[in-house]
Amino acid sequence: MLKRWQKELGKRIENGTFRTLNPKAEGIDFYSNDYLGFARSKDLRELILMEISQHPECLSGSTGSRLISGNTAYLTETEKYIARQHGFSSALLFSSGYQANLALYSSLPGRHDIIIADEQIHRSVHDGSRLSFAKKIRFRHNDTGHLEQILEQKPGNCLIAVESLYSMEGDLAPLEQIAALAENYGAGLIVDEAHAFGVFGHGLVGQYGLQDKVAAVVITYGKALGMHGAAVLSTDLIRNYLINFASPLIYTTSSPDVQWVSIKAAYNFFSENRHIQQALKDNIRVFRQQGLVTPSAADSPVQAVIIPDIERLKSLQKHLADLGFLTYAVYSPSVKEGTERLRICLHSFNTEAEIIRLCEIIRESA
Repeated sequence: MLKRWQKELGKRIENGTFRTLNPKAEGIDFYSNDYLGFARSKDLRELILMEISQHPECLSGSTGSRLISGNTAYLTETEKYIARQHGFSSALLFSSGYQANLALYSSLPGRHDIIIADEQIHRSVHDGSRLSFAKKIRFRHNDTGHLEQILEQKPGNCLIAVESLYSMEGDLAPLEQIAALAENYGAGLIVDEAHAFGVFGHGLVGQYGLQDKVAAVVITYGKALGMHGAAVLSTDLIRNYLINFASPLIYTTSSPDVQWVSIKAAYNFFSENRHIQQALKDNIRVFRQQGLVTPSAADSPVQAVIIPDIERLKSLQKHLADLGFLTYAVYSPSVKEGTERLRICLHSFNTEAEIIRLCEIIRESA
């Protein structure tokens, strides 16, 4: 086994895709998911500190899983608050978005059910699906025709898995068409809104009024809200099912209340500072006006520049970093081989001059 592990790592080193953990760099941020700048907001920190000062007990550990000693009144009230904010009957909080997807896809589908997943869905969905023993079928990215072909031939109960905004391509799912297909064929629909929440208000499911058309929605807080954690929005039935059958919830110690305090404070801050959302939209528009070729949506905070030549991609990222611009190069297997890219994340706090200069450097290096 040791030889196999070394061989696999050697392949990564040889093809230039070996991953390492590096300290957080200093520079102009075009790579983090902090789309609205909440993670750097002093005003939000003050709100959180004020709430903690009123509830100092939240700094202590939860002492157990939610089914034993880790389910506090503050946590329960926060879930009710989140459900109201999004127009759902219930919400169930998790320590991370990965854990939320693991819980959903490992427990909801049974051995003889089918998970129909967009080919660019997040890795957590694939990992959760594997634990369920359900059959998994991929449909071509955002291809509703291909999805319908699969639904027409389905031999059993189906769950459709999509994201509303895809984190690597930076494009939007045709949610209304997918929801209509799910309804027509009696399939359940689960939408991951990790990268859409905050950028598009409370998410695209809410904007399109699809709350009654989906089985569940995953909202995560490590992106636009600048916090950490996730909520599964759903019905009381699905919430109770997860509490009874989802191992990632049942068999893990609950997060301390300070995590939920921060999330609730961030919701309040978001509702009172919607102008920050407009600042992000303005910056996305400035970027798109620079004319770089990208497969990403015109209103997405994630803008991908495809550079399949790995050495050229690495060279460009390093050149940008040397000039103080922090971007992220994405390699296979995170994306399909031949679609390696420079992933650019835009934020409300980036300046117009920074965005224009970034695009100039990319064009000059092309």
